[in-house]
Amino acid sequence: MNRSEGAVEVRGLMAIELQGGQAPARAALDPATAGELAQKLARDLAEHAPQARELDLVVAAAHFDPAEALRPGWPLHRRLQELAQRAPGAAEGPRIIAFGADADGAVPQPLQADPDLRGGSLRVLPFLLRGDADIARTVGEQFEAVLLERGMAAADTALLAQQAFAVPTEHIRYLTVHDLAAITAMQYQHQGLEALWPLIETALLQPDAEQWLDAPPEPLLRYADGEVRIALFDPDAWRRRYAPGTDDRAVLERGFQLFQARQRQYAAVLGAHDIPVQFVHCGGSDGPDSLC
Repeated sequence: MNRSEGAVEVRGLMAIELQGGQAPARAALDPATAGELAQKLARDLAEHAPQARELDLVVAAAHFDPAEALRPGWPLHRRLQELAQRAPGAAEGPRIIAFGADADGAVPQPLQADPDLRGGSLRVLPFLLRGDADIARTVGEQFEAVLLERGMAAADTALLAQQAFAVPTEHIRYLTVHDLAAITAMQYQHQGLEALWPLIETALLQPDAEQWLDAPPEPLLRYADGEVRIALFDPDAWRRRYAPGTDDRAVLERGFQLFQARQRQYAAVLGAHDIPVQFVHCGGSDGPDSLC
């Protein structure tokens, strides 16, 4: 949840688990289908938190990679807020607003997914609930308590989404952004990236804080001031920190190459989350104070 201009926002997502590695045929839905999907989504959410009916619901009928939803400042949801503020509508009563492709089928820039983040098995559609602070807080707390375990989309909602995006699906469910973060953390653990997650989590939830990754044989990283600095070592400095007592040249060369590949992998993952990365030469010091 997020307090903004006297309102509280509840950030959520429709998560579509794709079947067989197939990609959706459509990047975004036409206005009529987007509106129909948003109506069903509103009904489903109200089953888990009845007071959700009293809040504005804003839906992006376009799908994104989960990393795009887990970026500092929550840019996908911020775009929804900005679009909703410009949307026409009656001043009284909650609204259901859906954004998708235009009448010609083109996807407007605010809803265009990152073309470099395609091919994953999970795509997400962001939605935003916004309104009275007390109601939104209650709804947000209820969502946090139930969606991860019981937030499956209704059968007709799932069928509509599958047909509209023209892709076979395994499951379609609702999540909060915190639920998605927890799922992503587990996935990164299975991929051997668990050491990097605390930096990403800090950038998302405590952007003004500081977080280190200082755990050899992992690269040395520091998150601060909105960016991650990755320490660059020359071969001798790397050997002193990561391979003391090893003199086999072939082993050292291979180890250094693997270390550099790991640095590139970490930089790519951070880039997917739109966390700026700066490589910093550390000279001969092998302690964390060398990362400035």
